[in-house]
Amino acid sequence: MIWSYGTGSTSLRQNWFKYFQIFAPPSGEGQQSRLYHYWRLRIFSSIYIGYAFFYLTRKSFNFAMPAMIFELGITKTELGFLGSILYITYGASKFLSGILGDQSNPRYFMSIGLIMTGLCNIFFGLSSTILFFVLFWGLNGWFQGWGWPPIAKLLTHWYSQSERGRWWGVWNTSHNLGGALIPIVVAATAQFFGWRVSMFLPGVLCIGMGFFLMNRLRDTPQSLGLPSIETFRNDHVVSQKEEMLQEENLSTRDLLVEYVLKNPYIWVLSVTYFFIYMVRTAINDWGLLYFVESKGVPQIIASSFIFAFEIGGFFGSLSAGWISDTLYKGLRIPVNGIFAVGSCLSCLLMFLIPVNLYLFYTVFMFLSGFFIFGPQMLIGVACAELSHKKASGTSTGFAGTFAYLGAATASLISGRLTEIYGWEIFFPSLSLFSLISFALLVPLWNIKANPRLSLAVNDQELVAKDADQSKDL
Repeated sequence: MIWSYGTGSTSLRQNWFKYFQIFAPPSGEGQQSRLYHYWRLRIFSSIYIGYAFFYLTRKSFNFAMPAMIFELGITKTELGFLGSILYITYGASKFLSGILGDQSNPRYFMSIGLIMTGLCNIFFGLSSTILFFVLFWGLNGWFQGWGWPPIAKLLTHWYSQSERGRWWGVWNTSHNLGGALIPIVVAATAQFFGWRVSMFLPGVLCIGMGFFLMNRLRDTPQSLGLPSIETFRNDHVVSQKEEMLQEENLSTRDLLVEYVLKNPYIWVLSVTYFFIYMVRTAINDWGLLYFVESKGVPQIIASSFIFAFEIGGFFGSLSAGWISDTLYKGLRIPVNGIFAVGSCLSCLLMFLIPVNLYLFYTVFMFLSGFFIFGPQMLIGVACAELSHKKASGTSTGFAGTFAYLGAATASLISGRLTEIYGWEIFFPSLSLFSLISFALLVPLWNIKANPRLSLAVNDQELVAKDADQSKDL
C-alpha cells in the first residue's frame, strides 16, 4: 500500500513497513505538550498490551507439554528439541528483524508479526506429527522476533534517558502479564478442553490484537511533526552535536558495523544476556515439570509457583528501572550486577534448603523472578543507550540473538540433563549461570554513554576544520 499526501511543503509517503513524514511542527509549547502526552500514553499502552499477547503465543506450548506427553507419547528430549527450535528461530529473527525494524514503521511491523504468531499457534494445534510441530513452532519463533525491535525503537524515541529506565521497566512487566495469563488461560484450557484448544485460543486472541495494534501505533515523534524527546524534555545526556549526529540518516551498514558489531559494550552485554536467559528460560519452561515430577506437586498448584515467578518479575522490572534512574542516575550496569547476585543466591537457597513446603516454593520462586527480570529488562536498555539511537532495534536485537541462543541451550540441556542426572542438578546450575553474568558485568560498571558518538563528533569537527584550512590556503 503506497499513497501520498501533500499540502504545500508537507509531504508523506508510506507503505506497510517504511514510513516517511515531513510535517511543520505544531505551534506553541502547549500544543506540543498535549500531543506528546496523548501519543506517549496511546503508544505505550498499545505496546504494553500487544507484547503481553506475543508472550501468550510464545509460551502456550509450555503449558500444553504435560497433555502432549500423555496424549501423544512425546518424550522430554523431543519437547526440549521443540522448545529449542523456537528459541533458535526467535533469536535469529530478533537480530535480522532488528535491522529491518530500525528502518521500518513499528505500526505495521509489530502488528503483522503478532497476527502471524496467532496463525502459527492455530496450525500447531491442528498438527499431529513432529515434522509439522517443528515447522509451525519454528515459524512462530520467527514471527515472535517481530515484536521486540519496534518496541525498542518506540521506547528509545519517545522516552529520554533520565526517565527511560522507569518506563522501560513498566513496559517490561508486560512479560509478566502475559506469563501470568498463561497458567490461567492456557493451563486451564488444556486441562478441561485438551492441548489443541489451548493452542487455538491464544492464536485467535493474538490475531484480534494484531489488528488493534495496527490502528493504535505510530512511528517516531518527528514523524508526527514533534521535536525529539531530548529537545522536548530538555534532557540532553550527550552534547547537542552528538544528538544531531544521532538524528542523521546513516546507512544500515554503518549502523550495524560501526555501532553494533564494532561495539565492545554490545558484545559483553550480549554474552551476559546469554546466561541471564538460560536462567530465566529454565525456570519459566521447566519449572512446572520440576515441581510436578521432583516434588510431587499437583499441576494446578505448580502453575501457581510459576505465577509467583512472573509476579516477582513484575516487581523486579519496576524496581530495577526505578533504581537505575534515581539511585544510579542512569547507570544500568551496577543494577544489573546486583540483581544477578540476587538471582544466584535465590537459586542456591532453593537447592540448599530442601523444605517441602508450598509457601517456601512460592517465596523463592517470587524472589527468583524478581532478580532475574531486573537484568532481563535493563540489559536491553543498556544496549539501546550504548549504541546509536537509530540502531536501538539492531543493538537490542543482536543481544536478543545471544539471549535466545541461551534460551535454546537451556531448553535443550534441561530436558536432556534431567533425564540423565535427575532434577538435583537443576537449581545449582542456574545459580552458577547467574554468577557468571555478574562477573561479565563488572568491567562495564561505570559506563553510561557510548564514547564512540563523541569520537564521531570529533572526527566531523576535524574534517570541517581541515576543509576551512584548505579554503584559507
